[in-house]
Amino acid sequence: MSDRQHETSSISYHSAPPPATKPKRNYYAFACSTMASMASVLLGYDIGVMSGAVIFIQKDFKISDVKLEILVGIISLYAILGTAAAGRTSDWIGRRYTMGLAAAFFFVGAILMGLSTNYSFLMFGRFFAGIGIGFASLIAPVYTTEISPAASRGCFTSFPEIFINVGILLGYVSNFAFSKLPTHLSWRFMLGIGAIPSIILAIVVLIMPESPRWLVMKGRIAEAKRVLDKTSVSIEESQQRLIDIKLAAGIPLNFSRTDDANVTVPLSNSTTKGESVWKELFIHPTPPVRHILIAAIGLHFFQQASGNDGVVLYSPRIFEKAGITSSDHKLLATVAVGIVKTAFILVATFFLDRMGRRPCILTSVAGQTVSLATLGFSLTIINRSQEKVKWAIVLCIAMVLSNVSFFSIGLGPMAAVYTSEIFPLRLRALGVSVAIMANRITSGVVTMTFLSLYHALTIGGAFFLFAGISAVSWLFFYVVFPETRGQNLEDVERLFGNFPWRKKKNKDTNIEVELRG
Repeated sequence: MSDRQHETSSISYHSAPPPATKPKRNYYAFACSTMASMASVLLGYDIGVMSGAVIFIQKDFKISDVKLEILVGIISLYAILGTAAAGRTSDWIGRRYTMGLAAAFFFVGAILMGLSTNYSFLMFGRFFAGIGIGFASLIAPVYTTEISPAASRGCFTSFPEIFINVGILLGYVSNFAFSKLPTHLSWRFMLGIGAIPSIILAIVVLIMPESPRWLVMKGRIAEAKRVLDKTSVSIEESQQRLIDIKLAAGIPLNFSRTDDANVTVPLSNSTTKGESVWKELFIHPTPPVRHILIAAIGLHFFQQASGNDGVVLYSPRIFEKAGITSSDHKLLATVAVGIVKTAFILVATFFLDRMGRRPCILTSVAGQTVSLATLGFSLTIINRSQEKVKWAIVLCIAMVLSNVSFFSIGLGPMAAVYTSEIFPLRLRALGVSVAIMANRITSGVVTMTFLSLYHALTIGGAFFLFAGISAVSWLFFYVVFPETRGQNLEDVERLFGNFPWRKKKNKDTNIEVELRG
């Protein structure tokens, strides 16, 4: 390679991100991101509340463990339908009103579950709740990513994960609060009260602005400019964001009638048509798009395959295996899990834009692997002992808390942050939808087989399996994930298309991409 080539700009795949500077905060963008992320409370509340409600549902309906795990996990499969519809729906009616649909479906589901008289009726209610969760799972990270300025995007895009954890904590608290009621009433109140977050979300939707990127896709340039002016840290950044979005959407840069709110622009980029988007993503993907798709689906698969939903949903069962027999004590222990998860996701919010994506997720997965392996070890000791082994019980509880802590500082928020920022605008809604469908399928498989798995392998063996999957995921993230911190959304695509063992010259931009192992 010539000296002149060495002098060209380079982007390092594994190199450390540029030194972090304290980003300017735009409080309007902060408020918009917070309001949008409230949609994630719906998923979190269901996860948290079901962990305790199933104790009373099983007593009331006298159902087997197999029916119980199907009841718990089926909502993830129902959510796939909502996620599949959400991508096209959000491109059609907008990101904001798609959140309203999520709230409406979950409201109906919560009411039906609270009024259920038998197992079948309860499954019917979970169908509606699952559709709402599917809509919310996609639209919250997409909207937050599109509204956020680049300097704060990692922080703001982690908000959906924060609100998932807030929802989980609220579900745990609801379990403890209603556990003293008669069995046939306790779980109905736990599930039915989930209608309240839906009502709050529906009200919030009415005061939120629309995504500027969606507005540009629809040719509503004037409205997009006004939103960008409010959500950027400077007028210069707002103008640059508008230029980048117009380029990505295929709108001519010389179109300048942004002062007329009634002007619309027909999009010239044919890839915005649904059929072309499907072809570009799956049939004829470019190397960067293929790399992005692998990274996104792999991230969502490993997030769930490492067993996090199993730990959270079945934590009372895990604590029971550890020797905690009192229902009150088990539910109190789950509240502690919720508090720790929420606390550490707040820590992650501050590190994502300072440390970068790669260091956070690699640290997270490494810690989670050790925690899961140690949890499996402690549960194996407890199961094989005839007497209570206090140090193993303490270690078991500590490792549950350690596992959710490490999950929350990286792997948890990264699914929302990374996936929603790596897809180019024309593919974002569909790409995120596909990734979340992979997430929900994996979550459904894990939660619908967890009890059967630990009966077959022992509960310690189940967590050794999850630890092995987590170790494999660390290798995947190390190889596949480039750093995206501080990049404009429209520039992220150029980081993909190469792996550490390859070098490639980008002829269009005359930038040499050096990939170092």
